[in-house]
Amino acid sequence: MMRFSIKDAAILAEASYSTTRITSPKVMHSCPHVDVQAHILEGDILLLPGSNSIRDYLRYNLRPLRLGAQQFKMSDDKTQKGHSGTMWHQGFLAYSVVVFDWLKTLNIRPNFVIGHSLGAAAAQILSKSYGAPGIGFAAPRTKFIKGPVKHDEKCLLINRFDDIVPKLPGAFSHMGQVKELAVNPKRNFPAHAMKHYREIVDLGQDGGSLPSHWAGGQ
Repeated sequence: MMRFSIKDAAILAEASYSTTRITSPKVMHSCPHVDVQAHILEGDILLLPGSNSIRDYLRYNLRPLRLGAQQFKMSDDKTQKGHSGTMWHQGFLAYSVVVFDWLKTLNIRPNFVIGHSLGAAAAQILSKSYGAPGIGFAAPRTKFIKGPVKHDEKCLLINRFDDIVPKLPGAFSHMGQVKELAVNPKRNFPAHAMKHYREIVDLGQDGGSLPSHWAGGQ
């Protein structure tokens, strides 16, 4: 089982939006799908950035409304059953299926999954699918059932208390172990940016709320 530095995972998640910034581990493959961003790094590490375009939001059901008023709603809370039998948010599942099918063409089974935002939603589903440890930052809720499911313990989610996205959609729940960290001062919507998650990793580890590494099942 791969053991991964949480601080390094945060650095990679921030760099994932422009892979030219990633020098180690080296990017080996990038998903060619126009609306899905995913990368395989050396060591078969799956890296999943969040949305890069409005089409991502429209296609995969991440539609925050009335941003200026800081009121948010996921537009589509319908579910769909994954191959494991778990009921997932259908938009997040659709995104994950694109990644799963792409990796199948490469004959790659990830050893570790890292994601931010929409990528963290997919990281929860794919961590379960592969039985691989995963770390998600600013993770929306993906699972339509309460309580643990198989491989639930392998996924670690790191969320800011002042970020609205991890609280949505309200009828769903997270996969895995959730660390919701309070910060001062609050940043409200800008808190969702990965650069602000890097700072809470440092604060969480300094305060003992987060371990230095994650291997799943801690």
